[in-house]
Amino acid sequence: MGKRAIVTGGATGIGYGIALRFIAEGATVIITDIDKPAGIAAESTLGPSCEFIYHDVSEPDDWDNVFSIAADRFSGLDIMVNVAGVTLMGTIEEMDVETWDKTMGINVRSCFLGCQGAIKLMKNDGGGAIINMASVSAFRPKAELVAYNTSKAGVDMMTKSVALHCARSGYSINVNSINPGVIQTDMLTKVINQVEDGEALMDSYKAMHPIGRIGEPEDIAAMAVYLASEEASFITGSGFTVDGSLSNN
Repeated sequence: MGKRAIVTGGATGIGYGIALRFIAEGATVIITDIDKPAGIAAESTLGPSCEFIYHDVSEPDDWDNVFSIAADRFSGLDIMVNVAGVTLMGTIEEMDVETWDKTMGINVRSCFLGCQGAIKLMKNDGGGAIINMASVSAFRPKAELVAYNTSKAGVDMMTKSVALHCARSGYSINVNSINPGVIQTDMLTKVINQVEDGEALMDSYKAMHPIGRIGEPEDIAAMAVYLASEEASFITGSGFTVDGSLSNN
């Protein structure tokens, strides 16, 4: 691959899985995360082709720092993967404004800022690929995930809008999203811990996937590698569902 990438939420889960695969393909990767100890550990494990930056993805100043470091270290950027996110449960009657705003800041504003900054680095440097992590929750809602469902639907539509802008501007920047099903990550563990009977919830998640299992970060990483490759040069403004047929069940 030999490319320069930023992966947010790269300390654990899907982000870590994508960074691991990118490095295996020959990329140099900046991983960012708000979990500093996990980020430092991930950097150590991933090796010399990885650099960790502490990063609150909801804060514009933190994004300025990340892109400044990328410009200095990489002299540009080829791949931007917006993975960082949060799943905070609550129905429309239970959800408070603080939780709603936190979800939108981490899940939606972060993609907006990531896309905006990546385009600045890519548009005059041969283009690149932007990959946003949406979810099957963007189009398969649950009553208890009102904020999460809304945020991921926003990521899906933002991706299409940004892709159209880049295409019409002649930037050679492909912008796509991935819609994972339920994936075995630390975020999933946090969701399970938010409910009284976490074991029953996990069993229900497994049963939702006709393929017979929930996903692994490697499943999503494989799609990210494809979307970042030259083989996907004619693909932009699309959402790719990787969910073990959950959305068809």
